[in-house]
Amino acid sequence: MASLAKTTTKQKRGMSMITRRNTLASLLGPAALFGLGGTLPARGQSAALGAREKIRVTKIESFVLKNSWVFVKISTDAGITGWGEMLKDDAKACAAGALEVGHYLIGQDPTRVVHHWQAIHRGAFYRGGPVKTAISSGIDQALWDITGKVYNLPVHRLMGGPTRDRCRVYGRPDAKSGVSAMKVQLQNLAGRKPTKYNEGDKFVSEAVEGFAALRKKMGPGVDIGVEFHGAVQPTTALRLMAALEPYNPWFYEEVVQALNVDVMAELAAKTRVPLATGERIFTKWGFKEILEKKAAMILQPDVCYAGGITELKIIAGMAEAYYAPIAPHNPQGPCSLAASLQIAASIPNFLIQERGDNEYSALLAKPLPPIVDGYRPLLTDPGLGITIDENKLMAQVGEPRPYLPQFDADDGSVVDW
Repeated sequence: MASLAKTTTKQKRGMSMITRRNTLASLLGPAALFGLGGTLPARGQSAALGAREKIRVTKIESFVLKNSWVFVKISTDAGITGWGEMLKDDAKACAAGALEVGHYLIGQDPTRVVHHWQAIHRGAFYRGGPVKTAISSGIDQALWDITGKVYNLPVHRLMGGPTRDRCRVYGRPDAKSGVSAMKVQLQNLAGRKPTKYNEGDKFVSEAVEGFAALRKKMGPGVDIGVEFHGAVQPTTALRLMAALEPYNPWFYEEVVQALNVDVMAELAAKTRVPLATGERIFTKWGFKEILEKKAAMILQPDVCYAGGITELKIIAGMAEAYYAPIAPHNPQGPCSLAASLQIAASIPNFLIQERGDNEYSALLAKPLPPIVDGYRPLLTDPGLGITIDENKLMAQVGEPRPYLPQFDADDGSVVDW
């Protein structure tokens, strides 16, 4: 089957906004759905505009890659373009939704970023949720990218200037790069996924043995977080937390799903290891309860899910009042990392950047500044600080990888992943 490649919403100044029916019709047609044919406009250049000059949005495009990463591109009449990323789990829905939501932007000044975030979020009767918030997140990133290019400044400079000189990252510990922090999946420690509602001693013992061996291999100089991924229930989580604690985990991530914050708060009170959560929480209102109930001390909002740069800056401010650091979640592409690093450079309570050691050479026209001593230098080019290579990106457009339910091999029941 052909793959969802490119969908475009275009409106010349003075024309009426496209209708929902037209958007859906364009998406349902096979050629439009999978973006066959068509050419890309020339890439805009970063150039500061004069105080009296105006800039307007002319086109919104979305692209789905074979690995399920979803990109949105916003073009302007000044030749300046902006890029952002969205939720990957519902790739096609996000790509289509960006156009339906984004038609509001046609003819608008892209530098009114916060105003547009408010209009998109509050203009909807049903607010929030993963898909809608992901759409606003990608658009928000792209608008900040444009705004930085308009003023010839990186986004963190527009947010008050840098609060640090470089950003610590975690990923694969490496002597050459100096990366000295990592995260390990619970299933990799135990040798299998936790599939039972209440796992027994065997699973707990295997997980602890796996972590003890990893700690011995890495030594005390490497920070190691344990990723529960919300895949266990509270009874199993409590036993695992107590058994792993003597080996000094750096943090426990998503010990349970954040749907019942009271339960997470009870678990947080029973361990000295900080709990981390946030990758499945959306907007400031979602994080408010986590902070108020002390359910986690490390917040991991995702710039592609939680509301974009605009919202993560606010979430970080809320967290600062509770002495909670921010460790942005990032399982995705170069816009996700770049936007997260721009936030990291502009807040006082940044902790570390997930997968900050990814280079994304398969999508970028210019390499990222190299990691030194486990830290990524600030991205100082205008906007997000990166340049997407559109030819490389288009070569990877295709049918997205599906995210399928997972089942217990013993009884066929659904399990969390």
